Amino acid sequence: MRRALVLGVLIAVGGLSLAAAGYQPPQQQGPKVVEVDKLKDNFWVLKGGGGNTAVFATASGVVVVDAKNPGWGQPILDKIKELTPKPVTMLINTHTHGDHVSGNVEFPATVDVIVQENTKANMEKMDIFKQNNNRGMAKRTFKDKMTLGKGADEIDLYYFGPGHTNGDAIVVFPALRTAHLGDLFANKGLPLVDSANGGSVLHYPATLNKVHAGVKNVDTIVNGHMPTTTTWADLKTFAEFNQDFLTWAQAALKSGKSAEEAAKDWKVPEKYTGYSSTLAPLFGGLAGRLQRLQEETKK
Repeated sequence: MRRALVLGVLIAVGGLSLAAAGYQPPQQQGPKVVEVDKLKDNFWVLKGGGGNTAVFATASGVVVVDAKNPGWGQPILDKIKELTPKPVTMLINTHTHGDHVSGNVEFPATVDVIVQENTKANMEKMDIFKQNNNRGMAKRTFKDKMTLGKGADEIDLYYFGPGHTNGDAIVVFPALRTAHLGDLFANKGLPLVDSANGGSVLHYPATLNKVHAGVKNVDTIVNGHMPTTTTWADLKTFAEFNQDFLTWAQAALKSGKSAEEAAKDWKVPEKYTGYSSTLAPLFGGLAGRLQRLQEETKK
């Protein structure tokens, strides 16, 4: 529940990006406890303090995906030392939001930080990097695809189009048949869309379908905020869910209803067992999402 709340606080709907506005999430009181799920002998998921963090131990060092909220970078590094003696050499961010990139500033300056090119532009608007002399800022970017390492240590980075933001990176570990999808697939429900950082309600389903069709041989998904992993089949269902929502939303708006009126009518179709019907109320909630669709449809 706490992770879901942080996600709702950080992500914008209806035209305002908290990341761009320099917002910093409220700090968790008490000890920063990092929970560990071991998925493979050399791969772990660290939970708590923001988005789920992946840790991949390669022959030459440790690769980290996402660095959580402010103040959680060092707890991540401390926990990694308990898991492996290898040094952290690389940090990949799935997208720009503060609960996924803020911990970057606590990583050693020697760490190679890699993001999708639009995400770097979005990160450059964030106060946390300005306040830390750009420590933790991306050093390398990719546009559509980048391959890092080879063999058992290979990591493939993909970008398939706008969704949660305009820079959602898909991080694939081929040898492990595992991928980290960040908040493009944060949980089973309607994802929030950050319009100020290029997110798209209109293109979300198509982007998800491109991911599903374009990435092969993945069984396990690390999601942005779910306590457990999901499957590649779950991604297809999630794409269908988003398409059904888009079809409903377009029809509702075409009928002449305002975004606020239409939002009152939305219900999760019964076939999507386990999907949440709630959406964070900040920045317009579901109505804000519909307003974003209106904006995109007029372009």
